[in-house]
Amino acid sequence: MRYTELEIQTQREFPNNARTQGFGWLVRAGYLTRENQLLPLGERMIERLKQSAADHSFIFDLSLPIRYNEQDIYFPLSSGDVEIAICPFGHYTERRDLAQFKKTPLPRKAELPLEKVSTPDCNTIEALANLLNIPKEKTAKALMYVRKTDDKFVFIVLRGDMQLSEAKLEKLVGGVKLADAESISKSGAEAGYASPIGLKDALILVDDLIPKSQNLAAGANEPGFHLLNTNTPRDYAADMVADLAQVKAGDACAKCGKPLEILSAIQIASGDEIDFTNLMLALAETFHDDKGLTLSPAASPFDLYLMHVPGKTMDTKAKAEEIYDALKNNGVSVLFDDRDERAGVKFNDADLIGCPARMTVGEKGLQSGMVELKRRNLQNTEAIVLEQIRDIKIFSAR
Repeated sequence: MRYTELEIQTQREFPNNARTQGFGWLVRAGYLTRENQLLPLGERMIERLKQSAADHSFIFDLSLPIRYNEQDIYFPLSSGDVEIAICPFGHYTERRDLAQFKKTPLPRKAELPLEKVSTPDCNTIEALANLLNIPKEKTAKALMYVRKTDDKFVFIVLRGDMQLSEAKLEKLVGGVKLADAESISKSGAEAGYASPIGLKDALILVDDLIPKSQNLAAGANEPGFHLLNTNTPRDYAADMVADLAQVKAGDACAKCGKPLEILSAIQIASGDEIDFTNLMLALAETFHDDKGLTLSPAASPFDLYLMHVPGKTMDTKAKAEEIYDALKNNGVSVLFDDRDERAGVKFNDADLIGCPARMTVGEKGLQSGMVELKRRNLQNTEAIVLEQIRDIKIFSAR
């Protein structure tokens, strides 16, 4: 394909909105606009990637530092729109909002009688724990929602040091929205001082750590009061007991017990679906140097960048046209820089675009019956005899 046909426009500077190095190089090399819209060169790269994508297993051959589980593949990236929990030893990867982790119950205690205590201005877990001089682990956190499909009041109980994962909640009961004042009042709960004890017409969900945690402080469903020593199932029954807590950095891996890390990432694949735009970004983030992209044959939009250097005594462009046709007929995917531009501009653009190799047709080489070949990831150049060009196989090796 010809350079002018693709209307490639490279840029000398990084865009001022470049979120990452990879995005900046894709914009500079003419794969994307500053607004993250695909340009013809980017479309060509994605088209080539799709040709390799019988399923997402080909992604593992691209040498990317990916994280994955049975269904999903992620690429860690500081500006990514997904948070993932990972085991640093490679035992576990999952979206943070769905990740499981090893929970540690407090030492088991004998169940004590319920006791109602005055707790003025204690409508948060922090305020309650400070007033009672207990750790947050000894409190029960209440969260209240309404299920969208049938307006069912949903009451969730978590240990006070945990945060709710709405994704886990919705996986269990369907879509929800925060409960309004009317729904809360109708159930018999009291915002800021709520507990599941004595509720009416409520679906009660309990995190699986709650039954293993005795004598928790919880709301009394009365303003300014809490109950000490709440226990399930003694004081209230749960309609469901399940993992509802969201993982945080340092929680134990469910498989090996090592501390989990939380990373930002982009998702490359889910099931059989591949996000090729994100895959292109991951490749650019991984494969670049200080001159531009350094793409492998499996990832590049073209196998070879072909250019000519204008001569004084011979028509190098006409010879480059012949070589272009010969390479195409031999199954090599070629980007032919057919512009009448200075050699330095073409060399710079070749490095920016990042094809695996560059072939230069120049007067000096042609006088010796040769062209120059430069691998993108090597410093040295090679002299290729014109008659051998048809036999070059490396460019079509994908």
